[in-house]
Amino acid sequence: MGRGRQKAKHTKVARELKYFSPDTDLSQLQKELAGAPEHESPDYDKWADLDEKSDDK
Repeated sequence: MGRGRQKAKHTKVARELKYFSPDTDLSQLQKELAGAPEHESPDYDKWADLDEKSDDK
């Protein structure tokens, strides 16, 4: 494939990516932005259970 064809193909793909807008599930987006689940809250210590296991030895 020559450079002209290759460039035209890349231009076509770039144009499709630029102007393509997929359908957005706004209700799912709202759920995600509403708040973090309990395990992601700042008070949650994900290493606490590992500390307890090391104390049992």
